[in-house]
Amino acid sequence: MQPNTSWPDVRPALSPYRNPSRGKAIWQLTNTMVPYAGLWYLMILSIRHDFSYWWTLALSVVAAGFLVRLFILFHDCVHASFLPSKPANNWVGRLLGVLVFTPFDDWRLSHLRHHVSYANLDTRGFGDIWTLTLREYLQLPRHKRWLYRLYRNPVVLLGFGAIFNFLLSNRLPSRKVQHKQRMSVVLTDLAIVGVFLVAAQTIGWQTYLLIQLPVLWLAGMGGIWLFYVQHQFEGGYWARKDEWDPLRAAMEGSSYYQLPNILRWFSANIGYHHIHHLNARIPNYRLPECYNEVPAVRARKPLTLRQSLTAFRLKLWDEGQGKMIAFP
Repeated sequence: MQPNTSWPDVRPALSPYRNPSRGKAIWQLTNTMVPYAGLWYLMILSIRHDFSYWWTLALSVVAAGFLVRLFILFHDCVHASFLPSKPANNWVGRLLGVLVFTPFDDWRLSHLRHHVSYANLDTRGFGDIWTLTLREYLQLPRHKRWLYRLYRNPVVLLGFGAIFNFLLSNRLPSRKVQHKQRMSVVLTDLAIVGVFLVAAQTIGWQTYLLIQLPVLWLAGMGGIWLFYVQHQFEGGYWARKDEWDPLRAAMEGSSYYQLPNILRWFSANIGYHHIHHLNARIPNYRLPECYNEVPAVRARKPLTLRQSLTAFRLKLWDEGQGKMIAFP
């Protein structure tokens, strides 16, 4: 069966926005890395001078925002869209991967698989949130239903998920990967250990952990939340392989997350996620320009911050109704 769509094929109109800018990329690195380093310095001072640890935690919230932004720049490098040179994207991505505790080559493989399998019910399981259909859920034994319920609990998915993904899961290579991806994990892990050892000799390992752990945890929660609402929301789209339509997957299965300006800056425009899935080679700094100049992509109804807060009640895809539903 051939997929049908009511969306015009806007992808040719997006091609002119694929060209990266070295100047804009360097400016983004500068306006993110410098404040992030400055916040680390202030947090180190707050601990050395015996300020209340609450001051350190308050600064860590802001630092986590910058770390989320660094992850989106890392994500652009994965798509070779951040800088004009592919080798430059690779090496900047690998360096950023150490800061965001994510091996570049290994994560790139799973993320690119996500781009060709998202919203497809027959190819789930690559770089996405575990999602069952209603029928699949009802056919599970009771203990597996409770496991799925536990996974989809916001406290587990965001709170424990942030620590599990960035501290534990990313330390091991994905399944069935080649030598290059395995070495990416090993080298990233060694670099992280190296950073820890240097920190232990300079600022002390306790100080390092008192700063790094809350920053990574908060940034991880923010990152998982962004990834969650990009594909799990009211009115989303999933289909079986023979009916899966890439245009519908992008325009209906990916959100346009309309965030306030400050949150849009910290998330490096990743809220224009429907455009990103129409053409992943568009740099994050050109997504607003693309949105403003291509009328067809503005046909996507935005997901507001308030509306997104209800997304966690959606747990299963009901194939009969063609929508996400809560647990029965």
